[in-house]
Amino acid sequence: MYVDTHCHLNNKDLYAKYKQVMDEAMQNGVGLFIVPGFDLETSKIAVELAEKYENIYAAIGFHPTEIKGYGKEEYKWLEENVNHPKVVAIGEVGYDFHWDTTTEEEQEESFIRQIEIAKKANKPLIIHSRDAMNKTYLTLKEHHAELIGGVMHSFSGSYEMAKEFIKLNFYIGLGGPVTFTNAKDPKIVAEKIDINYLLTETDSPYLTPHPYRGKENGPKYIPLIVQKICEIKQISSDEFADKILENTKRLFKIKGWENND
Repeated sequence: MYVDTHCHLNNKDLYAKYKQVMDEAMQNGVGLFIVPGFDLETSKIAVELAEKYENIYAAIGFHPTEIKGYGKEEYKWLEENVNHPKVVAIGEVGYDFHWDTTTEEEQEESFIRQIEIAKKANKPLIIHSRDAMNKTYLTLKEHHAELIGGVMHSFSGSYEMAKEFIKLNFYIGLGGPVTFTNAKDPKIVAEKIDINYLLTETDSPYLTPHPYRGKENGPKYIPLIVQKICEIKQISSDEFADKILENTKRLFKIKGWENND
């Protein structure tokens, strides 16, 4: 069974047809989904979907570009819902210095606040880091995020940085970019990072893998990502899929699924 540890079924385009998106994924062997929020509304939708389907789990959190104007009420909602039985992580959270919708100071304050919420609840973090790899690492280290760990979502950094995040108890999430013909770092990371520290994801509807790059992404494309990683690592897809399921269950403390193929 394949796993998509990061798919935005709560994105407005996918949410409008989420049953179809799930059906297509399951027909391709994808049986377990984690849906991360990126603002208050999508975090609520993630929980709603997780309550409705046994094989969907939610992460709740506020993306660094979406926090403008957020205050006491929004973070109170996070604190009140982080212990929901189907909420398995705080995310996606972190830094994004590519866009300028929020300041670095606002992003740092929000990130630290959400790290502390995650630590209090003993839930892992799903980390977004764009044009901010070193600062992401320093913030996680300074605030002892290794106590809860998490995943570096859609990791775009170097093999050397991947090793440093693993030392902080973080897994490395690989998605569509590992299939791109011009993507060097993701392939090096896929080759050199031990299988015990990897997770598979699509980041649907974004980052569609080759040969569908530029079109809408969906969890149905997880097999393409798995196939490429297995080709790079020279292992069987069955062995890899079993290990990814094991890693996912360990990080997100998900019970069951042992007998799901």
